[in-house]
Amino acid sequence: MLRKRIIFTLLYSDGYFMQSRNFRLQKVGNIDWLERNYKFKEISCSLDEIIVLDTTKKNKDIRKFASTIEKIVEGSFIPVAAGGGVNSLEDAELLFNSGADKIVVNTALIENPSFVRDLVVHYGSQSTVASIDYRVINDNIEFYIKDGTSKVDLTFEEYLRYLSELGIGEVYLNSIDRDGTGFGYDFNLVSIVRKNLQVPIIIAGGAGNENHLLEAIKNESVSAAATANLFNFIGDGLPNARKHIVELGENLANWDVNK
Repeated sequence: MLRKRIIFTLLYSDGYFMQSRNFRLQKVGNIDWLERNYKFKEISCSLDEIIVLDTTKKNKDIRKFASTIEKIVEGSFIPVAAGGGVNSLEDAELLFNSGADKIVVNTALIENPSFVRDLVVHYGSQSTVASIDYRVINDNIEFYIKDGTSKVDLTFEEYLRYLSELGIGEVYLNSIDRDGTGFGYDFNLVSIVRKNLQVPIIIAGGAGNENHLLEAIKNESVSAAATANLFNFIGDGLPNARKHIVELGENLANWDVNK
């Protein structure tokens, strides 16, 4: 059985890292602030992966973003996935050459599916992560691209079948309603995703403490639990959370997080 994973998601916007609540962003600090508070070479044993998403609203600068990825991965030996505005094989190659192991795609899934297919062909499905940003309104599931601003006119099952046809290798399932609330994950859609897509599922949106991470790890349909909460897991938060989950006998890699 594959090990479950704990993932830290960083939201980047025009040179700064952001805190998000329901996709409304608040500036926190630049790369220097991040390096002071999250030394990834020191806390890498607390994590299985890092995801970095460029949420810059206007004029995304892929080269500036790639430079940031280089700084994040320096001295860290855990996989890094990067995305946000990636729209060509040249963009993807730049991020791979900057240290990314996977590419996260969202808007391109709808607006440039030929690129996504090419990405899968050139780099493999295991390197292609589909980000699904969704919210539930009057019991209807709505999907969004363009940083949560543009709704996709497909039903849930139609969208999942479409993603399957594109050949994506992993899903980042992110609840806009839960994003940044700290109220816990929304598990209602996980089993439907699993039924329609035989790929690993990363659940995101709502983690506020180690019990939320534990609940996700215990869910048989969830492959990884992601948190983007910069404050709840600052300091020893992530190492302590992982240690607690490992001590409970859950299926996480058992590293000594105190070293």
